[in-house]
Amino acid sequence: MNRYPVWKYAIIVIVLLVGLIYALPNFFGEAPAVQVSSAKSTVKVDAGTQARVAEALKAAGVTPDLLTLDATSVRARFTSTDDQLKARDVLQHALVPDPSDPPYVVALNLLSRSPSWLTALHAFPMYLGLDLRGGVDFLLQVDMKGAIDKKAESFASDLRTGLRDKGVRGSAVNRVGQTIEMRFRDAAGVTAAKALLQDQFQDLTAVESQEGTDFKLTVSIKPEAARRLQDAALKQNITTLHNRINELGVAEPVIQQQGLDRIVVQLPGVQDTAKAKDILGRTATLEMRLVDESAEARAAEQGAGPVPFGSEKFLDRQGRPVIVKKQVLVTGENLTDAQPGFDSQTQQPKVDLTMDSKGGRIMRDVSRENMHKRMAMLIFEKGRGEVLTAPSINGELGNRFQISGSMSVVEANDLALLLRAGSLAAPMEIIQERTIGPSLGADNIKKGFDSVMYGFIAIMVFMCLYYALFGVFSSIALAVNLLLLVAILSMLQATLTLPGIAAMALAIGVAIDSNVLINERIREELRAGASPQAAIHAGYDRAWGTILDSNVTTLIAGIALLAFGSGPIRGFAVVHCIGIVTSMFSAVFFSRGLVNFWYGSKKKLKTLSIGTVWKPPADSAEVAAK
Repeated sequence: MNRYPVWKYAIIVIVLLVGLIYALPNFFGEAPAVQVSSAKSTVKVDAGTQARVAEALKAAGVTPDLLTLDATSVRARFTSTDDQLKARDVLQHALVPDPSDPPYVVALNLLSRSPSWLTALHAFPMYLGLDLRGGVDFLLQVDMKGAIDKKAESFASDLRTGLRDKGVRGSAVNRVGQTIEMRFRDAAGVTAAKALLQDQFQDLTAVESQEGTDFKLTVSIKPEAARRLQDAALKQNITTLHNRINELGVAEPVIQQQGLDRIVVQLPGVQDTAKAKDILGRTATLEMRLVDESAEARAAEQGAGPVPFGSEKFLDRQGRPVIVKKQVLVTGENLTDAQPGFDSQTQQPKVDLTMDSKGGRIMRDVSRENMHKRMAMLIFEKGRGEVLTAPSINGELGNRFQISGSMSVVEANDLALLLRAGSLAAPMEIIQERTIGPSLGADNIKKGFDSVMYGFIAIMVFMCLYYALFGVFSSIALAVNLLLLVAILSMLQATLTLPGIAAMALAIGVAIDSNVLINERIREELRAGASPQAAIHAGYDRAWGTILDSNVTTLIAGIALLAFGSGPIRGFAVVHCIGIVTSMFSAVFFSRGLVNFWYGSKKKLKTLSIGTVWKPPADSAEVAAK
């Protein structure tokens, strides 16, 4: 009756082992570390960077506990702050020969002390939020009107070019706010314009009217196209912010959308608000220029002569010099899109570029006059330029053309990202900023940890005193619930905040409530005269419906908070919902496994250690019978 099959015990053991493994990293604490990340959009952090870091540390006699490479940085962990500071100075000297133009950012950081075997299992600790670790918090307002205005101006320019190519005379195209007014002298011009809109501008809609002798088309961006444009602008801004924040050496920045037009940027561990503001607001510009292929320029590239008059020398991504002319053909403002892809003929990676009408017209003229010559694409950050690529012009270019050559799929994706996200798609302004000191964060951690532990201990003492051995079972189940909650949050790499700690404390109370229901049901069965084994079986079975109902209704409230809340409310809701799920496993499935393991094999069981089972007095029972 009260025996689990072996497979159920196997599930319990496996869940406990997995939970223990993924919760363990949170108990090792943090060690001083040095993080090396890219300071430029054109500099990549890869295995080569990791090898340079290892070689520099070895030459200086500094041995790190751990040296790891992730998507954006190389991190070296040390046993003491003295080694950390020494390693920072060594790497700064080895990787940043020119402090005025640093290719890398060498920053102090903290890393988990988790052993390598846990890291190999991808078991990492939870991230600590801003309120627990300290740092700066910005709320940025994205100017969506500016993004739409910019796109409307681009559409107006493209329409002028399209009408000119179709030979429509006597037309005038002007942008008025977010709409475009097109005026014509005759109905034929209106017909041609409508055909042009239908063929090439599916994102635009037009309303025809007449003012005096002029025919007028009022063109506006379709609502769904405007929404797509706004979403794209927001995502591009977020991508650009990610690229820029790498400079700060922040281990786990939080950059996420809030609402339709706001971005939250949280930088744990950063205290320099002025520097953070400077980097968030920095602009990167893209320029396209012709490569100087004269004999003097080639000599200058070899270092055998001066740079010719009217040209400049820049370095490409491999550090090779490239001599380009000073005349700027087009800038990033003329670039509307850049997407990676594959050439249909050679199946080689490529990057498809789309220019506005002005840029397309310039590219058409320049390419026609400079066939088979090279054109360089430069990105400028902090006043310094770097050559992204310098392909040859192999045909007449226009609004749409491609860059192809000896590049990999990863390089094509990176180049498209650099071209697309070099600058902000829409203007932003900081409307709120907040700074939290590290001492306050440490105090918050201590208080939050104490609140959870003291609450757990108080509940455990009460349950053991009131329910005896069944109280011990409930306390063990409660500890398992807390273990699984921490493990799942660590698996999800969630960011723990103060509201999350509050949700943990609440999860303890919710979880123990289920055990109280089960224990009281067992007591009721014993009062009714049931045998101990039958009381255990009936108690768990009859309490299950009530437990399920109460947890489902609580879960619905948590999901509502998760769906409609934001910021701290969402953080609370995530921990709250996960805590409800883990409590149902620990309070019902796991605790019954403990009870079955302890009592299930006892065939002649006469009593249960579940505290005092209060029975109604005999006279009360007689009165009730009458």
